Amino acid sequence: MADTDAQIVQRGSYFDELKVGTRYLHGPGRTVTEADNVLFTTLTMNTQPLHLDAAWAAGTEFGERLVNSLFTLSTLIGLSVAQLTHGTLVANLGLDRIAFPAPVRHGDTLYAETLIADKRLSQSRPGQGVVEFVHTMRNQDGVVVAEAHRSALMHLAPVDAA
Repeated sequence: MADTDAQIVQRGSYFDELKVGTRYLHGPGRTVTEADNVLFTTLTMNTQPLHLDAAWAAGTEFGERLVNSLFTLSTLIGLSVAQLTHGTLVANLGLDRIAFPAPVRHGDTLYAETLIADKRLSQSRPGQGVVEFVHTMRNQDGVVVAEAHRSALMHLAPVDAA
């Protein structure tokens, strides 16, 4: 194959490529709009007025509507996909230690990073391993707005991938 015929397929990282202690900074960031919040909130049947009712939310300690925290969590995980799990994930095994230490508001730009906290080969699934990710999201001011620990079953690199 000539150099001009080469192909590069976008993918995440295989289990073998992930090193414990490595921190991945994901980009680009994602600016959250009012439309994002209202669409996500209504699609998921979340009738919380803090997300939908501007007049009601104006009377809260926040003084305005806040972005749905599950949208924030979904975006946190989503921002990591291209770098880490695109096509290399078998399955998410679980999420825990989820925290939202500060609110997200319309117009905030969110940035995510992931620490590879641990990993082990699967004992029951040859060619696969379990990775422990710690995801952190910050807004444009560097304030942490979300954290989550995720366990994922990942493919090992195919033998011909080298």
